[in-house]
Amino acid sequence: MGYFEFYKGPLEFNSTRCLELRQEILDVKVLSMVKQSELFDRWKRLQICNWAMDTSEANLFKSTLSKCCNAPGFLFTTQKNTPIETNLRYEVVSSGFFHINQEIFQMFPKVEFPFSHRSDKAASAGSAHRGDIFGGRGETSDEVCVGGGTGCDTVYVPLQEMPYYRSQFKKCAVVGNGGILKNSGCGKEINSADFVFRCNLPPISGEYATDVGEKTDVVTVNPSIIIDRFHKLEKWRRPFFRVLQMYKNASVLLPAFYTIRNTLVSFRVKYLLDDFGSPQQVYFFHPLYLLSVSRYWLNLGVRAKRISSGLILVTAALELCEEVHLFGFWAFPMNPSGFHIMHHYYDNVKPKPGFHAMPSEIFAFLHLHSRGILQVHTGTCNYG
Repeated sequence: MGYFEFYKGPLEFNSTRCLELRQEILDVKVLSMVKQSELFDRWKRLQICNWAMDTSEANLFKSTLSKCCNAPGFLFTTQKNTPIETNLRYEVVSSGFFHINQEIFQMFPKVEFPFSHRSDKAASAGSAHRGDIFGGRGETSDEVCVGGGTGCDTVYVPLQEMPYYRSQFKKCAVVGNGGILKNSGCGKEINSADFVFRCNLPPISGEYATDVGEKTDVVTVNPSIIIDRFHKLEKWRRPFFRVLQMYKNASVLLPAFYTIRNTLVSFRVKYLLDDFGSPQQVYFFHPLYLLSVSRYWLNLGVRAKRISSGLILVTAALELCEEVHLFGFWAFPMNPSGFHIMHHYYDNVKPKPGFHAMPSEIFAFLHLHSRGILQVHTGTCNYG
């Protein structure tokens, strides 16, 4: 029996009792205010409440993200936000600048016709489908005719070159790699999301699928994985390609412009997929976006040498999705009931100390959950 089944209950998220329980979490302003066991107890008590999004709170939070970070415009480098001949500053300032020449510029995505809306007539004409709907709800747009002939319809084409736009997806799952996912049975619920983000090439097939699902739309790759496990792709190209094939047509997202060390190996991923004729897209985080996100969370109390890939994806998802659900995000050696768990759902390898501030990140997520901005799943799932 899952460790939360005793606590699952019918109370509405906005009931008097649940408002009190939500406030118990919010009253903990900093993680050091209470013992870990006390925080866990407060979190367990909150599980009797059926989470519901607080639309006004969520929209307010998303508006602050839009002003500070702007994922639809700057999540990764595009031909619009990073023109040819740009001297792009690395996220780590000491690495200096990277000059964008013609070859590198051609690696960046360029969306030709980013439809933001289409009528039923245009849809039935087959002139656009879900995979073609790119761009954003920009303030500036052109009009084009779709459908062909006299029956064509006018739609607005925003002048924005980003493959994802604001609130494009209804329900998103951001899947961390925490041991909290092991034996959760959350795979079906994760697979039911409209869009699924994953971090750092985690295993998802075979024995893991029941707990973590297999659907993947975006997966990040830390260049250190390529350097350490695949010898910088100087020889081990096909083994790396086989790993990427596990995620089918998922887009691959890399921090090419974090430091100089990351750049060439990130470019090699793009070259590799092109050479093997893969349909998978390769995108590079825009360093300005990463800096903005780091500053944003620093102001909210997350102090780390570098924020995690998971936090970056959660931040992006809050802008790109109407509703955000987190799975596998838990940075403590014990689950909320006090039982020891592995660090990852697939191994117990600990991270380098002092690099990330995972407990602070998870604490921030618990606050967002309590405010109705996103939902953190830390128990078993009973989907369907």
